[in-house]
Amino acid sequence: MGFESRPDLKPLYDTVLIGDCLVELAKIPSGSVDLVFADPPYNLQLNGDLHRPDQSKVDAVDDEWDKFASFTDYDAFTNAWLKECRRVLKPDGALWVIGSYHNIFRVGTLLQDLGFWILNDVIWRKTNPMPNFRGRRFTNAHETLIWASREQASRYTFNYDAMKALNEELQMRSDWLLPICAGPERLKDSKGDKLHPTQKPEALLRRVLLSSSNPGDLILDPFFGSGTTGVVAKQLGRHFIGIEREKTYAKAAKTRIGETETLPPEALKVSTGKRAEPRIPFGSLIERGLVKAGDTLCDPTQRVAAKVRADGSIACRDASGSIHKIGAHVQGAEACNGWTFWHLRKGKTLIPIDLLRQQVRSEMAEAD
Repeated sequence: MGFESRPDLKPLYDTVLIGDCLVELAKIPSGSVDLVFADPPYNLQLNGDLHRPDQSKVDAVDDEWDKFASFTDYDAFTNAWLKECRRVLKPDGALWVIGSYHNIFRVGTLLQDLGFWILNDVIWRKTNPMPNFRGRRFTNAHETLIWASREQASRYTFNYDAMKALNEELQMRSDWLLPICAGPERLKDSKGDKLHPTQKPEALLRRVLLSSSNPGDLILDPFFGSGTTGVVAKQLGRHFIGIEREKTYAKAAKTRIGETETLPPEALKVSTGKRAEPRIPFGSLIERGLVKAGDTLCDPTQRVAAKVRADGSIACRDASGSIHKIGAHVQGAEACNGWTFWHLRKGKTLIPIDLLRQQVRSEMAEAD
């Protein structure tokens, strides 16, 4: 449901709201967002400067927006923005939040306390992490993403077959090996330094949005930063709302998004499996005249046969029922896929009735 049917959303589509996330979140109507991606402050709790072995200073995250007086303050802030995100999500919406060991466990607890239903935790394993210069801990080579539906009963989006296609026809795992943001993709300031200390790579957001949203969906990012979510949303034909309190970041994000082009419609289509296709009852083939009451169906070897009835059931000598039930019955099996078992003679050729089902699906797709 886009702003065509929700005129109250039209001013918010594809915008960057500048200000405190809690203030700006309150402006978004309840039940209007399909997906949230949140990259909140990590509350890194750094003590002093960090230096490399050659004594050069590491450009760590020491900005004011990442500083909190206590865990209690951080938890109160986290609870507040999560609660607002849950309010603006549609009943079947979902949320992704990314963090490090400093904060992700606290975030996970608060998610569950608020009623979110955790679907997966995903490990973003970095191919090129920053070394641990002090040599007193393991190299911190990953971050954790939590994917959660608004509630346990939510019928959330998951493009399983698209993720499988992206992974060379293997089921996508919950550990993602991707590089950190670097090279031309990394935004720089006038001095040539990193504009934003925690800019996320587009590849990470592309996987998030491809897996759990559809073209035309509205994506909310309450900590917009340099605008990676908006860039990928625009590329993939999604809409976005970004919230960012730092004007420098917001300005850079707007420029970056303005230079981004949406992929052509044909390129936005994703792989879908049988589960994603519309259900076609066998009776629909009779209603469309593709199969007629009184026709004979047979197995590929033509050893067994059944007559088609007007109500969509079929009958053999000693039983009647659905194409699946009678297919199992004549084979003495517990179950049968009647669509591939039963065939219809067309002239001199036997064709599986599943081909006729695909014809109906094609007609439905053209009608849409």
